[in-house]
Amino acid sequence: MRLLVTGGTGYLGSELLRRSDARGVSSRDFDIRDAEAVERGLAGFDSVIHTAYRQDPPEAWSVNVDGSRNVARAACRARLIHLSTDVVFDGSLGRPYEESDELSPTHDYGRSKAAAEDAVREEHPEPLIVRTSLLYGGAQPGKHELAADDPSLTFYDDELRNPIQCGDLAAALLELAALDIHGVLHVAGADAVSRCEFARLIARREVRCAPAPPARPLDCRLDSSRARALLRTRLRGVREVLA
Repeated sequence: MRLLVTGGTGYLGSELLRRSDARGVSSRDFDIRDAEAVERGLAGFDSVIHTAYRQDPPEAWSVNVDGSRNVARAACRARLIHLSTDVVFDGSLGRPYEESDELSPTHDYGRSKAAAEDAVREEHPEPLIVRTSLLYGGAQPGKHELAADDPSLTFYDDELRNPIQCGDLAAALLELAALDIHGVLHVAGADAVSRCEFARLIARREVRCAPAPPARPLDCRLDSSRARALLRTRLRGVREVLA
């Protein structure tokens, strides 16, 4: 299997490359918003794991939606795993979200990732869309580790997520790349914790906490029971990893 990883210099992409013989590409190689460049760059690969994204304006929509559409179209004859997020939900359901629950994003980034899922489904006959949560524990400190070490920041004590260790997610994705599974799959850590508790676990000290401001998606827990039944890879909880 010839495997290609987009976002190969990113936090998750670099971990996927470290654990496999996949080829990684990034914006240094080509812009995924350039359809012709993507077509050339993906030619000859049997499987693609699409991790490239932007979280902040002004590029978030074009990279996440247009770029994902181009990748899905270019990979239409290959296995495609597309990475999505828990914030395609509004956090108001009151229970962990299942794969079949209706998307309901509340902010621009979530809306761009929801639109990206639609674009991928339109362009690829059988994609696997993997929704995940907050990543931590990579080879280098990521944004959550850096944030937890900043005493000036405040973390929300009423926003629930399922953080997943970067290596656990990478191992799960590589396992999924070899399986004949399509549709949507939630792949997140076993523990649902607040952003406040998450920061405390990383920093190993008290951090400043407060309620989230209005319009934040508060309870974006993901039900990953299907993934746990399918995978050999353990989706460990953050309390276990950072104990």
